[in-house]
Amino acid sequence: MQPNAFHKLLLLLPLAYQHTSNDDHKDESHWNYETNGQNWGGICSSGESQSPISLNVQKSLIVPLPRIVFGNYDVKLRGPLTLHNNGHTAHVEIPETANGNKPFITGGLLKGRFVAEAFHFHWGSPISRGSEHSINQQRFDVEMHIVHRNAKYGDIDEAKNKKDGIAVIGVMLKIAKNPNRIFPGLSKVMSALPRVTKYNAKTTIPGGLSLGQMLGNVNPRDFFTYRGSLTTPLCEQFVTWTVFSQVLPVPYSSVSKFWKLRDSEGHRLINNFRDIQPRNGRPVFYRIGKDLSGAYLGK
Repeated sequence: MQPNAFHKLLLLLPLAYQHTSNDDHKDESHWNYETNGQNWGGICSSGESQSPISLNVQKSLIVPLPRIVFGNYDVKLRGPLTLHNNGHTAHVEIPETANGNKPFITGGLLKGRFVAEAFHFHWGSPISRGSEHSINQQRFDVEMHIVHRNAKYGDIDEAKNKKDGIAVIGVMLKIAKNPNRIFPGLSKVMSALPRVTKYNAKTTIPGGLSLGQMLGNVNPRDFFTYRGSLTTPLCEQFVTWTVFSQVLPVPYSSVSKFWKLRDSEGHRLINNFRDIQPRNGRPVFYRIGKDLSGAYLGK
């Protein structure tokens, strides 16, 4: 090799190392809601069992499934909860309850117990509704998701790669001028939102709170259920969805707090929902609740 050529090679080596280093450390988790998921790749675009979908009683199989049973949902959670603005949503990890156990669900299409891991929200803007699923052609202002993992798997990462790994509960919230009931769990969480407007901000939610209080007086006997996916990348298709048909009324002042959050680039975090996905012939089951008055799950 000629001296000049060797000298040029030495000059190029740092650039080659820099290129490799950048690729190795590329943040593959970076995604946003600019197109409401239309530009997400991988399984998000190629999968045949994606979520959310349009839910419609007339296009569902009405079957006498077991009702959803909530275990430890009425027991206070240990310690103050931490509300986190992760740039995509307002997120809360679910700790153990006062009795040392995690809240769990069973019933519906679920086989075995599914342990609660976290809950988060999807919302719109002052001029748009933000629920991910629609019910009978109607979308709502906010959709809350409570994420559970199958108890037979060690953690959420393991469960995300198992066919029976994840169960998500969906609860719809709508703005009401004069709600006839205030739900203490939802009220506490939404009251804390102004403290996490900045990206990556965290705050504690004081006071004893049970996970059941987040469900208000939703009727656990009346729901849609189907097999789908996570609604955020990587959109893993190992989710059993249970979406309650009853919609909870909440005041405008509470919902408007979501619209003031900021993402990782300092932009307003609004319309953080994924567009409706094709059903692709999947069966959707609907369970009609006998007790239409609902059952309050909190204490």
